Amino acid sequence: MEFKTGLMRLRFQLLIFMFLRTIFNIAYRMVYPFLTVFARGLGVELTTLSLVVAGRSLVGAFVPVVGTLADRHGRRFGMLAGALSFTFGMGLVAFLPNIYTFSAAMLFAVFGKYLFDPAMQAYLGDRVPYHRRGTALAVTEIAWSLSFIVGIPLVGWLINRYGWTAPLPLLAGFGVMMILIVWRMVPRKDAHHVRTSDTGGSYRAVLKNIPALAGISIALWANASNELVNLIFGVWLEDSFGLRIAALAGASAVIGISELSGESLVALTTDRLGKTRALAIGLVGNALSAAALPLIGVTPLGALIGLFFYYITYEYIMVSHIPLMSEIVPQARATLLSFNLTGHALGRALGAALSTWIYVRFGFFPIVIVSILFTCFGMLALGELTQKIVILPRIIGLFRRAQRSEI
Repeated sequence: MEFKTGLMRLRFQLLIFMFLRTIFNIAYRMVYPFLTVFARGLGVELTTLSLVVAGRSLVGAFVPVVGTLADRHGRRFGMLAGALSFTFGMGLVAFLPNIYTFSAAMLFAVFGKYLFDPAMQAYLGDRVPYHRRGTALAVTEIAWSLSFIVGIPLVGWLINRYGWTAPLPLLAGFGVMMILIVWRMVPRKDAHHVRTSDTGGSYRAVLKNIPALAGISIALWANASNELVNLIFGVWLEDSFGLRIAALAGASAVIGISELSGESLVALTTDRLGKTRALAIGLVGNALSAAALPLIGVTPLGALIGLFFYYITYEYIMVSHIPLMSEIVPQARATLLSFNLTGHALGRALGAALSTWIYVRFGFFPIVIVSILFTCFGMLALGELTQKIVILPRIIGLFRRAQRSEI
């Protein structure tokens, strides 16, 4: 009876976590479709606001500095810290809307997300057996697609009816609700987690673990690959077919549905296939779907079909990757998951830096080639993680032998 009660409680918590993460993701994603609306409301150039959006990606590089909070002070502390940061940011710009508070809000919101996500994933990793963890974490990842399918239309309706500031007080209110929910739902004393007081030990446990480093690099390469296409597909559709409005509307629907489909596939298949096999299937499928984009994207319908498969395979990679990473260094689980977010952020920064430069000079086909190349790097990293293709230890060995010969 006690086991069934605990299981029901965990299932309820999964749904609550999915809802809470949807709020974080709405604030994160709403900037992209409404970038011009926010820029006009703030009275700044589009390029100025674009720099703010680009700058928030750099926050991911500093996540490991605070990533040990959930290992040292508990998962509840990490989640509460993330919810507080988010609420402060949204409340700041809601009460005093200008470019400075808006910029600060973007930073505080993404910082809160990067605090909350690893703590929540580590909380579930402490409780859910590894052979069922893929399904559990996939449920929480549905929040990513829900934020686009449900949240973005809500934000658009609010802006259209009440002005560009309308979503911000609502998100601040949701932030207060998040704090109360986490405070009430997540136990203060957690028998499933043994807290560590050795921050340096947590860092060393991650940075000296070759499979962990390989897993982080998978996040980097997969996100760099995705961002190359992600930033340029709208421009490509506009240049190819001259249907900007239809393309954006169709692409939005495609992205939301494909993301939800990818998350559902992970929930149904990853634990049965095995995490590494599922991740390999996702990487290969993503490379093939990227290669197909210029071939079938000769019509608007073909382009949208190609984008559907590209995004569904990318989502399959990302959601399969998280449960795999959650078990590599269990004694520093939250710290590793924070480093993993850094891999995500740096990958997106790399893809963003290259995407428009390649497209303007060489066109869409080279974008696809570089995207496939980055995905292949991810495949090599997966081989490193599973010890089937051992490259990193050989490089380290050669470096050490070179040092000894110099001595």
